[in-house]
Amino acid sequence: QPEHLMALKFKVDEDLPHEFGAQLRSAGHDAMTVVEQSLSGAPDSKIWQIVQKEKRCLLTADKGFADIRLLSSGQHDGVILFRLPRESRQGYLRLLESLLTRPILESIAGAIMIVSPDSIRVRRQSDKE
Repeated sequence: QPEHLMALKFKVDEDLPHEFGAQLRSAGHDAMTVVEQSLSGAPDSKIWQIVQKEKRCLLTADKGFADIRLLSSGQHDGVILFRLPRESRQGYLRLLESLLTRPILESIAGAIMIVSPDSIRVRRQSDKE
C-alpha cells in the first residue's frame, strides 16, 4: 500500500464484480461485500442502514444510491458510484484500479463520488446544483 494512502473501510454492493473485495483488501483496505454478508437481494434501505452502522464507504453501480436527497444528511462515510457506458466486469475492475492509485479517496466521507472511464466527480451536500 502506498504510504500516502490511508486504509479505508468499504462495502461492495452485489452489482459489482466479486473481485472488488479482494482488490480492495490487497490495496490495504478493510473491505466486505454484500454477498459475503449474505445480504444479496436485500433492499437498498437495509444495505444503507448496515453501511451506516459499520461506518463504511459504499461502492456500487446502483444509481439509486447516488441520489443526493437520500443521502442529504451528509453524515455518512461516502458512496462511490461506478458508471460504464456498457457494463463489463473488466471495465469495472479497471475503474477500481485507476481509483485506487489516487489520494482522492481520503476525502470521500460525506460525499458521493461518480467514477466513469473519463472522469471522477465528487458531489457533496454543500454543493448547490
